Amino acid sequence: MLTNYLKIAWRTLSKQKGFTFINIFGLAVGLACCMLILLYVLDELSYDRYNEKADRIYRLQSDIKFGGNDMHFAVSPDPIGPTLKKDYPQVEQFVRLHQEGTWSVKRTGEPTNLREDNIMFADSTLFDVFTLPLLSGDPKRALAEPNSVVISESAATRHFGNQNPMGQTMVFNDNQTYKVTGVMRDIPKNAHFQTNFFLSMLNDDYTWGQWLSNNHHTYILFKPGTDAQAFDKNFDTVIEKYVGPQALKFTGSTMDQFRKAGNSIAYWLIPLTAIHLHSKQQIELAPNGDIQYVYIFSAVALFILLIACINFMNLATARSANRAKEVGVRKVMGSERQQLIGQFMTESILTTVLAMLLAVFIVGIALSSFNKIAAKELNLSQLASPYYLPFLLSLPIVVGLLAGSYPALFLSSFQPITVLKGKINVSFRSAGLRSGLVVFQFMMSVILIVGTIIVYRQITYIQSKNLGFNRDQILNIYGIYAVGNQAETFRQEVLRLPGVVNGSISGYLPTPSSRSDNAFFAEGQSDMNKGVNMQSWPVDHNYISTMGMKVIKGRDFSKDFGSDSAGIILNEAAVRVFGFKDPIGKRIWRFNDAQLKERKTYTVVGVVKNFHFESLRRDIGALSMFLEPNSGAASFRLSSTDLPALIKQIEAKWRQIAPGQAFSYQFMDDSFDEMYRAEQRIGSIALTFAVLAILIACLGLFGLAAFMAEQRTKEIGVRKVLGASVTSIIGLLSKDFLKLVLIAILIASPLAWYVMSQWLKDFAYKIDIEWWMFALAGLLAVGIALATVSFQSIKAALMNPVKSLRSE
Repeated sequence: MLTNYLKIAWRTLSKQKGFTFINIFGLAVGLACCMLILLYVLDELSYDRYNEKADRIYRLQSDIKFGGNDMHFAVSPDPIGPTLKKDYPQVEQFVRLHQEGTWSVKRTGEPTNLREDNIMFADSTLFDVFTLPLLSGDPKRALAEPNSVVISESAATRHFGNQNPMGQTMVFNDNQTYKVTGVMRDIPKNAHFQTNFFLSMLNDDYTWGQWLSNNHHTYILFKPGTDAQAFDKNFDTVIEKYVGPQALKFTGSTMDQFRKAGNSIAYWLIPLTAIHLHSKQQIELAPNGDIQYVYIFSAVALFILLIACINFMNLATARSANRAKEVGVRKVMGSERQQLIGQFMTESILTTVLAMLLAVFIVGIALSSFNKIAAKELNLSQLASPYYLPFLLSLPIVVGLLAGSYPALFLSSFQPITVLKGKINVSFRSAGLRSGLVVFQFMMSVILIVGTIIVYRQITYIQSKNLGFNRDQILNIYGIYAVGNQAETFRQEVLRLPGVVNGSISGYLPTPSSRSDNAFFAEGQSDMNKGVNMQSWPVDHNYISTMGMKVIKGRDFSKDFGSDSAGIILNEAAVRVFGFKDPIGKRIWRFNDAQLKERKTYTVVGVVKNFHFESLRRDIGALSMFLEPNSGAASFRLSSTDLPALIKQIEAKWRQIAPGQAFSYQFMDDSFDEMYRAEQRIGSIALTFAVLAILIACLGLFGLAAFMAEQRTKEIGVRKVLGASVTSIIGLLSKDFLKLVLIAILIASPLAWYVMSQWLKDFAYKIDIEWWMFALAGLLAVGIALATVSFQSIKAALMNPVKSLRSE
């Protein structure tokens, strides 16, 4: 029986090649979209799960409110890891990571440095917590000694070629020598941090034991069976026992008094596997994903698949009149309804199997482009994973049953006497279910169009917003410490080049770079609980003018004023938090040592207009700038029509002063755009799938238009004989579809508004959702629908009425 079903199904599909192609192609595109999105979602959900102990690893997060700021950090105090292991038997192990950013690195004896990103210090317990297999070296001893480093396999190849790096030495930043004590496999791409170098924590130049300073990413490995959620309650005790005494020393008040002043400190745990999608803290080791996008794209995959299934139903029922007599003859010849259902379901499943094969082919072709858009490294081999393969094999069966159920039940319900007399009536206007399906298709398409418009408008707003500084044509050159005490010489040499307007040396930039926050107090402030926590940036005399910032009160730093060595410039937010009406000349101070004994006092010489130095998701916080050497980066404002040639000239100056040192640069606007790369990717992905969803929906409209034209052939013939024009007939046939599309727009608009309003809540600075966005999406939907229906409408309107009425 099954063989017979398959033979008949194949003959039917082969006989109606155009109908079969549209059906298979529509399903294939829908299935391909579903597979691509599923690959993306599974990759996002897989982060950090390669760790064998992932279910027992948690990271400490810090939430602090002090000095008018709410701070949510992914870092915590350096003593908290060792303390938790000492005081609580549930803690099996801990490890701390301290990220140092980009350094110059070379093997000893090599003349040229290479720039290496994300250098990290790590405790010797690193390999007890994380699954980072060593190809060489002892994981227990690899980081146990000072001046030891574990490097990745790719770093070993990059620096040592085919030589064995074990026991050899490497030089970091030209002044720190480390011995290679281990070579590890490259960290998997689906990890929430990446590095090629782990340096021994014993070399971290840090004043240890500071409970009031948060600089280390601390990970806790619990013993099996520990309830991490219940363990969170212990942090209140830790704060009272360890943070309290240091807070008392610093503020002169107890923790109760500290809290009564409106301040707070809290620690909590986040599972390792939740960091990538759920953590939105400051000072993350790398940009994280967002679970919101996983939910959105999962819903998009489901909706696109449903749209494709709906098309299958509509296209199948559109041909119902052609198959009505076949059903009648089969029933007269003794076929049971169950057999007819089996026949039609076999056709449906065969169609979806063929569509699945085509979908896999489409995914293979589209995957490289999708990887570029999504910044992923997905590959077809992942389709054969034990998590994915069962789903992949069952998908055509499930889709075939889902998409084929309605047509099978509908067609098998025809009464043989009725259909053989030609009295079957399956008019378009009575097909409420099919109309509802079309509304659903275009409703989802309109939501996707509106979402894409709003995402792109928000990205454009971010890129064009006045940030309070001018990021255009500012060239940042990193690792200026490599030139030693010749940093100012390098700056002066570059300034002599035509096309270089200004230059400054500081690693503290308005785009992602070094950050340092400190508590400041107004002179005479006796209540230490009322300090102002703000960013404190060491800069030079040329910083503000180079960045194009605006001084709105007082003045910029000047070499004409020797007293500026103790001067400070605040932003508007800092002035507001301090409560200064006239800030110029006011004196503020901060502790200048880790023991909280030495104070340094500054005099406010100027106020700079607020500028954005964090993502536009956050409000502008308090910030101060003071004169102090910092060789993190050099920034030059350029004015040239031939930037590549000018950069080569700057590089030549670098080579003269710092031979053998890597020349690493980036334009500030590119650095700024990196903060919003995720939104740009989401916008591109949304646009791609919006177009595909509309394409699939249009295939459904095409099928319904064919069905309508087929059912109303004689009516059209009569109207033409009675004098109806081609234009009036096209309008008559198109208005039913326009009604459905307009209904879809009305339903989709409030849904799209709600969804995108939720998305925009993540931004402190955002666009308004305006009426024209919905109008544009509606016009696009109507235009596309009309273009799709017009082909069948014009074809029906131009038909010779003699052919349609000759049997009457």
